[in-house]
Amino acid sequence: MDRDQAAGLLEKIRAGIQREIVGKKEAVDHVLCALLSGGHVLIEDVPGLGKTTLASTLAQCTGCSFQRIQFTPDVTPSDITGFTMFNLATGEKEFHQGAVMSQMVVADEINRTSPKTQSALLQAMQEGRVTVDGNTYNLPQPFMVLATQNPVELTGTYPLPEAQLDRFLMRISMGYPSKSQEVDILQGHYRGEMGRPVEPVCGPEEIIGLQELTAEVKCVLSIQRYIVEIAEKTRTHKEILLGISPRGSIALMRASMAWALMAGRDYVLPDDVQAMAEPVLAHRLVLDSRIGLREQGVAQKLLADLVKQVPVPAMKS
Repeated sequence: MDRDQAAGLLEKIRAGIQREIVGKKEAVDHVLCALLSGGHVLIEDVPGLGKTTLASTLAQCTGCSFQRIQFTPDVTPSDITGFTMFNLATGEKEFHQGAVMSQMVVADEINRTSPKTQSALLQAMQEGRVTVDGNTYNLPQPFMVLATQNPVELTGTYPLPEAQLDRFLMRISMGYPSKSQEVDILQGHYRGEMGRPVEPVCGPEEIIGLQELTAEVKCVLSIQRYIVEIAEKTRTHKEILLGISPRGSIALMRASMAWALMAGRDYVLPDDVQAMAEPVLAHRLVLDSRIGLREQGVAQKLLADLVKQVPVPAMKS
């Protein structure tokens, strides 16, 4: 697959998603960027804005197997990873797959289940495999988790700790539609045009091809140093208790490479790093308690100010 083929395929996926998601181009592009990077996304917003619809439509467009988990306090780790059961008829142990054994997994309201169950999912996300009763099973590829949580209603929830938030490549929000977009949504439902199954425009093999093409995008040393300088700024800021770890720097580099490919280039520019800094890094910051822990709006503003302070590297023509 070359860049022209990649651009055409990405446009088809976007068009398929926009049959169900009106507007929200930035959110769609961020999710596609995470998919190309091989990363996972945390979608944080109030109910009813299309978080689950975006995830399920992406799975349909890409022809990937899809599983939705509605997290509640009684969901157990074995529901996620699977379990073994003794078969009396055959006299052998049989592995029963958990919900995570799909190519795209929607973890709805991930903060409503216990920390133990959250850890089971997040460990699978990090390692790309699950271990059940001493046996290891690789997850299908491509593999992507799109988790959702409501940042407003906190009663009965278990907030994700910093170490687990760090497993998500990006945190994004959908936001309310404009008035004209909401009218289009109503019209689409009124005419029965929304909610129908979406035809796949590609298959898992093509998605893996896009991921391999992303890995070939050039990220020169000066850009890598630029990323490290941004990370270092977060570690020395007086209002930030915990700055960006090397894992965060790697995530920013990977996302910038994918963003460059989506722009039709095979090399990363400082603009790509700047575009990806907020969705990739903001949720990884732990702010001073006087500012507020993990407040997205505050973290965004701090991050934007820090990025402006880092000299932009000159790119050779």
